[in-house]
Amino acid sequence: MKKLLMVKLLALSTLVLFAFAANAKDVTPVVVIHGGTSGMKLTQEDFEKRVPGMEKALKAGQAVLNAGGTAEDAVIATIVVLEDDPAFNSGKGSVFNAAGENELDASLMDGATKKAGAVAGAKHIKNPIKAAKVVKDTTWHTLIAGDGADKLAEANGLEMVDQKYFYTEARFQQLLQAKEKAGDKTFIDHEKIKKQSMANPAEQYLGTVGALALDKNGNLAAGTSTGGMTNKMAGRIGDSPIIGSGTYADNEGLAISCTGSGDIFMRVNAAHEANALYKYKDMTPEQAAQGSVDQVKALGGRGGIVALDAKGVVGFGWTKQDLGMYRGVARGDAAPEIFFPVAK
Repeated sequence: MKKLLMVKLLALSTLVLFAFAANAKDVTPVVVIHGGTSGMKLTQEDFEKRVPGMEKALKAGQAVLNAGGTAEDAVIATIVVLEDDPAFNSGKGSVFNAAGENELDASLMDGATKKAGAVAGAKHIKNPIKAAKVVKDTTWHTLIAGDGADKLAEANGLEMVDQKYFYTEARFQQLLQAKEKAGDKTFIDHEKIKKQSMANPAEQYLGTVGALALDKNGNLAAGTSTGGMTNKMAGRIGDSPIIGSGTYADNEGLAISCTGSGDIFMRVNAAHEANALYKYKDMTPEQAAQGSVDQVKALGGRGGIVALDAKGVVGFGWTKQDLGMYRGVARGDAAPEIFFPVAK
């Protein structure tokens, strides 16, 4: 009798192992991105300028995942492409603050371990998302800001650049326009600003980037990178480097990246709120993303959220009456999908 019982138990355990292995093989890797929000008057030409960069970013993430890489590595590879593309408000194409400088923020979170890292107000790190990983992997802190972020990145061998690297004429013109609208006629001489002012905080944040990934092992990761708001006060930090506000990843919930009026996203703790709606209110990723965005809108904010669960289900939510949102998805080895931000 004991021998028969042992045989049955062995057979059962074998079936469980086979089922687990089958389930593991059923996980199709997914990469999701956003390239920030846009105004409602976006043209097809505006959209097409950003499509190549978004496709390239998705393919970079796909390559990592299809080679068996982790969700975290895929997120980094994806965002690096967007940080190097001047069409987006991150890395190379970052906006200017009121002092005529570029201050960059980024964050990264692993859904399996809940470990996270972020940098804020960095001025010389070519790819801030890589610095977020340095914080996560080499320190017991979560967020390092300003000179400390730059020094940590340099000490760990990351590529450092002069502020001139981040300059783009389009972003500079946005600063001039924002200052004129705000009543600041002093403008900029690239070295000194005698006055500082804030433009409408609901404007000029187009282009923050984010990426989510699900790897073959069922693990999630999320990252976000931004130059912030045009004409922001020097030293201002938004939601992008704040874990729970602009970025979150939870294998039992969602991987999330946010974009928009970050000062209000922080008040809602929007990324974590979307995760909570998914886990505890039994919402879909899209319902959870939109539910969190609706809370941001109720406080006067605008923007969007992309979300991904461990089943590979994707959700997008944004303030559709005010904005469009650049977004895209790539599954397995399928061709990337890029969605027009505003309904045609």
